[in-house]
Amino acid sequence: MRMSRYFLPVLKEDPAEASIVSHRYMLRAGMIKQATAGIYSWLPLGFKVLRKIEDIVHEEQAKAGHLPMLMPTIQSTDLWKESGRYEAFGEEMLRFKDRHDREMLFTPTAEELITDIFRAHVTSYKDMPLTMYQIQWKFRDERRPRFGVMRGREFYMKDGYNFDLTKEDALHAYNRHLVSYLRTYERMGLQAIPMRADSGAIGGDDTHEFLVLAETGESEVFYDSAVTELTFGDRDIDFDDKAQCQAIMEEFTTKYARTDETHDEALFNEVPEARRKSARGIEVGQIFYFGTKYSDAMNAKVQGPDGKPVAVHMGSHGIGVSRLLGAIIEASHDDKGIIWPEGVTPYHVGIVNLKQGDEEADGACEALYKEFTTAGLEPLYDDRNERAGGKFATMDLIGLPWRITVGPRGLKNGVVELTSRKTGDSVEMTPAEAVARVKDIYAGL
Repeated sequence: MRMSRYFLPVLKEDPAEASIVSHRYMLRAGMIKQATAGIYSWLPLGFKVLRKIEDIVHEEQAKAGHLPMLMPTIQSTDLWKESGRYEAFGEEMLRFKDRHDREMLFTPTAEELITDIFRAHVTSYKDMPLTMYQIQWKFRDERRPRFGVMRGREFYMKDGYNFDLTKEDALHAYNRHLVSYLRTYERMGLQAIPMRADSGAIGGDDTHEFLVLAETGESEVFYDSAVTELTFGDRDIDFDDKAQCQAIMEEFTTKYARTDETHDEALFNEVPEARRKSARGIEVGQIFYFGTKYSDAMNAKVQGPDGKPVAVHMGSHGIGVSRLLGAIIEASHDDKGIIWPEGVTPYHVGIVNLKQGDEEADGACEALYKEFTTAGLEPLYDDRNERAGGKFATMDLIGLPWRITVGPRGLKNGVVELTSRKTGDSVEMTPAEAVARVKDIYAGL
């Protein structure tokens, strides 16, 4: 993409309404624009990162054997009344009537709708296990929306639902999701710690939240610092292997890590004092096992092996796709702007032309642009007739991991400058070497 043809309405000053880093930088970098309280338009740069995150979620869900689908954003209230959650959910549910005076709601979550789909089409245990998921917009009418996409009213979310014949099978689905989520977050450059949590309006006794440690987190968390040393890495996972998934689940959840709602001071005090930590955390996902809560309420039964009807065991699993942008920025930034991890960067490399209009500099930039594009990478070429300082400031603000600076002085020596956004280190090399270096970096992802 050429900057001269892009829509990137960057701001030089911090917006007054933004109180945390991610909100400030998303507004300043031209990623979002507020439409009304807690609701945002996603501009091209923000939308591009949103899609990168969504793609990673889809890829990891596919590896785990989960089936994508799509449900509507608007639901009838009938199913919620059947499950008993219509009144219990509270004022966060946006309720309204259509022109036929039918009661409707804007989906905050979809346990009822997916259970209705399941019971209409699955009648035998032979068609199980089954896990389906969607990535869809949700709405919760927050009393005080704040912090940009971190605490908005409209949000983009992956919500998945498993249906299993037995509790044992459903707990394997729970473990399978935990493993899948660990892989998902690490691909985004995040360490998201699974912590014992409260189930809230979803219900159930077994639930873990995935939290990214950050000063601006809305939750107070308590943990054994040993959990921060765990990494998922490049493990070869067989998601059908119950023992393997169980072992990984235990590895990442045995050490103390809890949100404030489930914090147990006595258990916490058993952790060696030097490792007892408290901090703030940003929730980026949650997994639930709630047994037959919805299948009992909504009569979602199948014929078991003995020919008798049995209520299915269920769980749900969510990832805050839009919220993740804010969480990544909170975890990866400096005083100049965003620092995108390579896995989610909107563009792989920025190209800065120090002297637009110079024949040699223009030609070198065009050649770099073509080589990256041919290699399947996406460069962002700042071809604007702007001063060098302004171009560097924009590149630092939007946070691309790598920048290639091209100028007449360097080209006289046959070199360009490759700069790491994360470290600030710069190296001079030939254009061909710079291209090869960037290609190698992304080949390993």
